[in-house]
Amino acid sequence: MKMAKKCSVFMLCAAVSLSLAACGPKESSSAKSSSKGSELVVWEDKEKSIGIKAAVAAFEKEHDVKVKVVEKPYAKQIEDLRMDGPAGTGPDVLTMPGDQIGTAVTEGLLKELHVKKDVQSLYTDASIQSQMVDQKLYGLPKAVETTVLFYNKDLITEKELPKTLEEWYDYSKKTADGSNFGFLALFDQIYYAESVMSGYGGYIFGKAKDGSYNPSDIGINNEGAVKGAALIQKFYKDGLFPAGIIGEQGINVLESLFTEGKAAAIISGPWNVEAFSKAGINYGITKLPKLENGKNMSSFIGVKSYNVSAFSKNAELAQELAVFLANEKNSKTRYEETKEVPAVKSLANDPAIMKSEAARAVTEQSRFSEPTPNIPEMNEIWTPADSALQTVATGKADPKQALDQAAETAKGQIKAKHSGK
Repeated sequence: MKMAKKCSVFMLCAAVSLSLAACGPKESSSAKSSSKGSELVVWEDKEKSIGIKAAVAAFEKEHDVKVKVVEKPYAKQIEDLRMDGPAGTGPDVLTMPGDQIGTAVTEGLLKELHVKKDVQSLYTDASIQSQMVDQKLYGLPKAVETTVLFYNKDLITEKELPKTLEEWYDYSKKTADGSNFGFLALFDQIYYAESVMSGYGGYIFGKAKDGSYNPSDIGINNEGAVKGAALIQKFYKDGLFPAGIIGEQGINVLESLFTEGKAAAIISGPWNVEAFSKAGINYGITKLPKLENGKNMSSFIGVKSYNVSAFSKNAELAQELAVFLANEKNSKTRYEETKEVPAVKSLANDPAIMKSEAARAVTEQSRFSEPTPNIPEMNEIWTPADSALQTVATGKADPKQALDQAAETAKGQIKAKHSGK
């Protein structure tokens, strides 16, 4: 699923420990008294408010305030904030994908957070990085996700799993017959294809010395990216992927083949754990395989965060609530209720979390992964890159030709839409 992407996709980082830091700073009695009688509105993700129920109750009691929790799809909350924020009907605290942070900040929708370094240090580096714009902090990580490998234990055992993507190609050559398949992935989409392309040296944006993205340096068509795309093309060209796996309906085909027991392994994300379990599939989960050059396939780290609306009339109290919801204790509780992997470093090896195969896989895969770029220019990469990869998958263009065109299109759109900022 494209959660980390157009969520922008189930997103998890350098050891998948991902939720938030310890409790926020203590409030003075005068500060507490000034908050008395206030009301805060929190926009939480759909079917996830159970994860913060206890934390909200504790915060209300400690601060003598009312907190109203409203569930909304987290990837769409920024859209609603554009309308509801100025109208005075928006939230004080919301949750959103990390790759939307840059756009939200550019539009003036988020409040900068002034949180001490010891609080920031509670989180994994990748998850905190996703919340930074121009070295300023605009959110606190509450959960992370990466893509991982699901495999059907009734078709292939853990010991039989190929170690590299090239070995998966060989395995698929032996097992794919047009109805049943070996390994499948949505490689016609940059969200998934980047896992291969970056392993050979491709990248979305280059980085400056301070770690910030350089949108004028696009690497989706460099030599390494082209090499990765050529490997991807072999799976389609040799009939190892079904034709229906290309395009918007590809995700439905991929998931159906797996749940029907017709695919030995697929690349997906923790967002499918519940669905695959309900389907009765005897599956296992592990990190993505290596490439022939010895590097592990990477993935985008999707980070869900708590952010404070720029329109909040109680911004200071809202920040305290965001810090509280994302602290270590409440992050662990949230995991227990929602199974979304926290971003807090100290929880990376917590027995209660690591007993989950999905959490272990995400944690390990995070070691080889980077956050989805959070700058507004990333919006100009998705469509041309996906279009190029689809022409590669269908054999309508060779990888270099297709990726060169995608890079030129992206550069043109970035110049037209972002050069004046």
